[in-house]
Parts: sequence; structure tokens; C-alpha cells
Amino acid sequence: MDNSMVCLANATVCNGTSCLVPESNFNAILSAILSAVLTTLLALVMFSMGCNVELKKFLGHIKRPWGICIGFLCQFGIMPLTGFILSVAFDVIPIQAVVVLIMGCCPGGTASNILAYWVDGDMDLSVSMTTCSTLLALGMMPLCLLIYTKMWVDTGMIVIPYDNIGISLVALVVPVSVGMYVNHKWPRKAKIILKIGSITGALLIVLIAVVGGVLYQSAWIIHPKLWIIGTIFPIAGYSLGFVLAKIAGQSWHRCRTIALETGMQNTQLCSTIVQLSFTPEELNLIFTFPLIYSIFQIVAGALFLAAYVIYKKYFRKNSVEFPESRENEPVPQSSLQQVNKGFQPDEKQTPVDQKAP
Repeated sequence: MDNSMVCLANATVCNGTSCLVPESNFNAILSAILSAVLTTLLALVMFSMGCNVELKKFLGHIKRPWGICIGFLCQFGIMPLTGFILSVAFDVIPIQAVVVLIMGCCPGGTASNILAYWVDGDMDLSVSMTTCSTLLALGMMPLCLLIYTKMWVDTGMIVIPYDNIGISLVALVVPVSVGMYVNHKWPRKAKIILKIGSITGALLIVLIAVVGGVLYQSAWIIHPKLWIIGTIFPIAGYSLGFVLAKIAGQSWHRCRTIALETGMQNTQLCSTIVQLSFTPEELNLIFTFPLIYSIFQIVAGALFLAAYVIYKKYFRKNSVEFPESRENEPVPQSSLQQVNKGFQPDEKQTPVDQKAP
């Protein structure tokens, strides 16, 4: 038999109908290039989001961290517990349960800041929550994983990439800080930058999901239970975050902000931890889960945004004000707020449309 009729031109070993073709590193090169491009674009988008953050209000959230504390409880309380409950409820194998819990223990993702802008959320709170959750993840991730994964695996096998967390923190703080400075010095120009960046950010979120799906299309074969968990998990995060924020007496626009910060996880960090902690054979069973979660958190976030837009148009059409737009309306205090006098909620502010005219 003529092997040239069977083997590819770049085959190195041919024996009958068997051919050995050199392993292609095209996907690896493409992934590295796209990662660098997307990281740069994301930094520019976060710079534009920073143009909508006022230093005085941002520091106000740090000094009076009621909203941040609620977000902390959601991020490192609700999300890991939800991941644990879903893993037990669906009776997944230990290694799959671990990757679900790793996702639940990750800090908030920067995409939440972009969506918070589009749903008229509190951008100062959104940025401060993302910054604090990323910083606190250095200690809270190992603690949460120790608590929740010990029934399945030895926690010591999970590698926490502290350098990646540090890079994520720098990539968030630096561009946002520059944007805050621009907003302080040139507020009109900042509004123009914000408008461009918000649209670019929305497109970037979709681009990241599409690129991830194309690069890892060969890994889409995964257990159906993980597909279901990946669908339910972000929706549960958004819903529980919103409910807890409302119970704590937060205004509607801050409830939306906290909900997005809760459900929107740093999936890139989860993927890095998974790759560092498991063997290639184990990765075949779990590697796609962070991508599944990433896609469905974007889909759920888009539905959240669509519901808000419809709600806003409906109320505007009927000349009904939003609860948060009623002037001089006192913030109802829950019993929880009255007990925690040291963490008083921020005073009710007359909301100003944060989008550029």
C-alpha cells in the first residue's frame, strides 16, 4: 500500500495505515496570544469603569463597610456553601465536587463591574467589593477549601496560585485608580471614556465566551451533572446575593450590585487552580466546568440585565418611579442593621444616572 495515500505530508512515522503526526501547538500559541490581547482589553475596560468611580464615595465604602461586609458574606459564605450543597445533591464524584467548590471559593470577577454599570448599580460599591474579595481571597480561599473539600480529597493537593491572585488584584486596582484620577481631573472626558468602555466591555464579555468555546471545543464532552450544576450555580448566586442584600436593608440599586458581585466569579482563576492541581487524566473529567460556569454566568447576567431593562421601561412608560429614585425617602432599617451599630448602612443617596448623556 502506498503510505502517501494514507498518511499526511507531515507524518513522521508511517506503518501501513498507522501514522504518527507531530503534536500541533497551534491552540497553545493562539490561546497565549488571545489571553494577552483580552487581558489588555480588560485592563482598558476597567480603566473606563474607573472613570465612573468617585474617590470620596469609594473611600466611604471602605470606611463604612456595611455593603462590603454583605458582599463578603455572600462571596465566601453563600457561594462555597451553595457549591457544597449542589455537589452533595447531584452526588458527583469527588474530583468533580472539588472543582465545583473551587469555583464557589473564587473571588468576584471583573465582568461584574461592567454589568453593574449597565443595570445602574452602585459602581463605587462594585469596584470596592471586587477589590476586597480579590484581596481577601488570599486567605479565605484556602480556609473555605479546607472546610468544604476535606470529605472528598486531601486539601493539600489543591494548589492556590497566589501569584495569579496578585496579578488579578494589580490588573484591577491600577487601571481603576487611573480612571478615578481622570474622573477627578477631567470629568467630561471621563464620561466619554466611560460610554466607549461600557460598550466595549459588553462586547468583550461575549468575545471571551466565544473564544473559550472555540479554543476548548474538544473538551465539551463532560458529565451531564456538571452541565446542570454549571447552569444552576450562577443563577443561585445572583438570586441569593440579591435576597440577602435586601434582607440587610440595602437599596435596590445596591441589591443589584451585590447580586452581580456574588454570582459573577473569577473563572480564569478557577481554571488556573484546576490545571495546577490535577493530572491530565483527571482534567479530562473536570477541565470544562469553569468554562461552562463562565458561559452560563454571562447568560444569566444578560437575562438579569434584560429583566431590569424591561422593568425600567415598564415603569417609565407608566410614569412610576423606581423605589431608589424617590427623593427624601428614609432607608428602612432591618433588625440586623439595628444590632450591628458599628456597620451602619450608607446613607440613602439620590441616585444619579451614571451613564454618559
